Amino acid sequence: MSERIFIGVAWPYADGSLQLGNLAGADLPADIFARYHRLKGNEVLMVSGSDQHGTPITLKAEKEGKSPHEIIDYYQREFLDCWGKIGISFDLFTGTSTGNHAEVVHDIFLKLLEKGYLYRATVSQLYCPRCQRFLPDRYVEGVCPFCKTPGARGDQCDACSKPLNATELIGAYCRICNTPPTPKESEHFFLKLSAFQEQLEKWADEKKAKWRPNVNGFTQRYLKEGLRDRAITRDIEWGVPVPVPGFENKRIYVWFEAVIGYLSASREWATKIAGDKDRWRDFWDETRGAKSYYFLGKDNIPFHTIIWPAMLLGYGGLNLPADVPANEFLTIEGKKISKSRNWAVWLPDYLSRYDPDPLRYILSVNMPETGDTDFS
Repeated sequence: MSERIFIGVAWPYADGSLQLGNLAGADLPADIFARYHRLKGNEVLMVSGSDQHGTPITLKAEKEGKSPHEIIDYYQREFLDCWGKIGISFDLFTGTSTGNHAEVVHDIFLKLLEKGYLYRATVSQLYCPRCQRFLPDRYVEGVCPFCKTPGARGDQCDACSKPLNATELIGAYCRICNTPPTPKESEHFFLKLSAFQEQLEKWADEKKAKWRPNVNGFTQRYLKEGLRDRAITRDIEWGVPVPVPGFENKRIYVWFEAVIGYLSASREWATKIAGDKDRWRDFWDETRGAKSYYFLGKDNIPFHTIIWPAMLLGYGGLNLPADVPANEFLTIEGKKISKSRNWAVWLPDYLSRYDPDPLRYILSVNMPETGDTDFS
């Protein structure tokens, strides 16, 4: 008897070209998995898209003197060209700036608000007195308060992968002008993650035998420390609007709305490709027996084993992940790939010179499944 398999693949930011780490960490293993299940005769829906909101996009636009729309349109075309050449068999590769995505995000936001899983709170935020603006996420950097690594962002530390609040950074500074920020109060919506502590502990314990050690390790660490409520809105102009009066000048936090992209992409696929607007339910409704798999890099584990499952539990009626096969990192000469430091093998450059099949093979046999793998 055939199965229904949903495959969600991590969404790359549309602020720069794809690099081999994207391919090895998420897209290639997902493609292999999808092809295997299709050959078995299973029904497969594999979706992804470009992450088109948030501070990575606005920083890139400001740096190049362009609009965010110009940035995301350019890289969306480039991404689609790369996936076609390398043979990644998405059923749909979309983006988070569509009207459909905003509609689905608003549906989940308002349902969580109605159920009491979202609440307002006035909190201290970092504000640059020189630039005269708040500094959300990547607009501010400093030393990670947990692993003490410099260059941690206002929402996450790349070194230890721990989600952060910008006010926790040590020696914070504005990325635009290097000025130390000052605290300033601002009202935001918070996701009541703490309300899901027991449910997530039980669910994660049930998954221990199936999940990879890195997924178990990251997830259990966050649960052991105790889940903290997280702000899900930002003082920024680019992103999905907050569907509540009085919040017209704020936007929904990119990581809250980006994971909803798996659902919005499925609904877009149902309408535009499957020709049945309710077809997505076959892969999402918890009563229909489908299994959901999420492919991503290890830095995205907490968003897929803590935050997204909490949102799904709060909304109700939708499948939780069956597995989150997160990969470790692909490195070059032992060093982590970095867009900002231009330390990468860029996929468009490679595909403009070489045949894709040898690359698919070498990354398949040297995939960073259990530890970082060096590419040379």
